[in-house]
Amino acid sequence: MLAPSRGRLVQASAAAVAVPITATIPSFLAPALFHPQTQTPSSRAHFSQTASHPSKLGRTPISIPPGVELIVGEPFVKKDPTTYLKIPKRIVTVKGPLGELGVPIPPYLKIDHDVEARKAVLSIEDKTEKRQMEMWGTTWAFLNRDIIGVSEGHTAILRLVGVGYRATVEERPRKAAFPGQKFVCLKLGFTHPVEEPVPLGMKASTPQPTRILLEGINKEEVMSLAARIRHWRRPEPYKGKGIFVNDETIKLKQKKIK
Repeated sequence: MLAPSRGRLVQASAAAVAVPITATIPSFLAPALFHPQTQTPSSRAHFSQTASHPSKLGRTPISIPPGVELIVGEPFVKKDPTTYLKIPKRIVTVKGPLGELGVPIPPYLKIDHDVEARKAVLSIEDKTEKRQMEMWGTTWAFLNRDIIGVSEGHTAILRLVGVGYRATVEERPRKAAFPGQKFVCLKLGFTHPVEEPVPLGMKASTPQPTRILLEGINKEEVMSLAARIRHWRRPEPYKGKGIFVNDETIKLKQKKIK
């Protein structure tokens, strides 16, 4: 009963069609509906007008301190363990007063070594390729890290926070993998002491019973050993107890109330 008749609906639709479109929209929008755009997709302005720039880190010259020597090896073919592709690479040997390290570099990366100015500049073949741009700064960081390692060395300080937490550096002749290997012995509240072996070429000491000092030329090995020691007592957020590496901090939480 309340629905309109069919004749009324037909009249209403006809009236709506008779009304021009320009009467229902503002006058300043009408030209946009009836005049197609003359610009082609290629002539339209892009969303971002920022020009691509080379890597800020990769183009920075690496300063080589006195006593450090860079030797760029000959290219060789190595099979990638993930893709099983044979990829040519080169090894850059870094020699210094503390030791020697090798950095693998991809074939598209070039090293301009100025012996007199004691600087090295890295460059890549194609700056439009994403993979080369990514490895440009990464290789720069690896090379600079090893130069610092063979000249000054890398360190990591671990802090033991907790009642009864203690650390010592001792020898275990029966468990040693090489002569003179030392172990970091930890007392962390377990029923038995925890022992972590120190890799070859690294040094570990305990200036205080709750401090552990790790030293080495390879930063990856130093931080890897620090992570293995920290794994036994990770910092917990309620009492703030655990093993902290360098300047690590943790935000404390309120106790759970049942």
